[in-house]
Amino acid sequence: MTEPQWWQRMTDAVRHSAGVFLRDVGRGLLDVSHNMLALVGLVVVTTTIFLAGRADLRASIEQQAYGWLQARLAPPDAVSPADDALLPEDPANANLAQALAVDPKTLSRQQAVVANWLARRYRVAPEPVALLVQEAWHVGQRTGMDPTLILAVVAIESNFNPFAQSPVGAQGLMQVMTRVHNQKYEAFGGTLAAFDPVSNLRVGVQVLRECISRAGGIEAGLRYYVGAANSDADGGYAVRVLAEQDRLRRVAAGQNISVNVSNAVAAAPAAEAASHAVLPDAANGKTEAPVGHMPDAAKGDHVALVTG
Repeated sequence: MTEPQWWQRMTDAVRHSAGVFLRDVGRGLLDVSHNMLALVGLVVVTTTIFLAGRADLRASIEQQAYGWLQARLAPPDAVSPADDALLPEDPANANLAQALAVDPKTLSRQQAVVANWLARRYRVAPEPVALLVQEAWHVGQRTGMDPTLILAVVAIESNFNPFAQSPVGAQGLMQVMTRVHNQKYEAFGGTLAAFDPVSNLRVGVQVLRECISRAGGIEAGLRYYVGAANSDADGGYAVRVLAEQDRLRRVAAGQNISVNVSNAVAAAPAAEAASHAVLPDAANGKTEAPVGHMPDAAKGDHVALVTG
């Protein structure tokens, strides 16, 4: 036998042996797979029969499976276009958003003075007011809005009554039109959050910022907020808010301001007309409801100018 023939026979023998080995391994894996599938089927049938006689276990498993599916299919947390400081997920202030009240002694001197003055002026407990003052400073710092303006709007709108509601549906501390701004409440768990003081304040700040931005100034923005954007007369609303803001600024600066100063101003002749105001849309000449108190103009609702 020549050397090439020997190598050929060796190659054929190795190829034959490898083929036999691979065929044997394949058959073995196939048998094991068949046996495993049979075992799995047997387990499934046994478990099904067992659960059919145990309604309590079946209900428990269904509940757990449903909860797992809900968690997997749930959309990510809604993100409002407003600043993070206006959302309940704000990590820097998560505990504050969940609290009902804070001790005024834990505030800065400036905040504590304002909180105590507001508590005496509007005859409310200082601890919940201290929370709102702290929140107004926090949100104001994050959004660039003067906290005394936020508190002044709260004072004039609701007298710090978180459950206030106007005849047209403006609700909570800042008297936000809940049905108009219901999407803003989605991040807070729904429209019932309108009666949560911190949630209402944050949504109210969103609305107020939009009004000021659209109107181009604070006084005009306040008229927009109250639903009198296309009228020079707002029932004295802007004057009252700005006067209260001035008092809060002086209190914060350490001045001694009487808590009995009246918020009343002379009513403007066109106040009634302002309560039916709609805003002109410069882009198309149409009218639209303002983003503050004014509900959908198509529904024919009126606007409450002053609720405080």
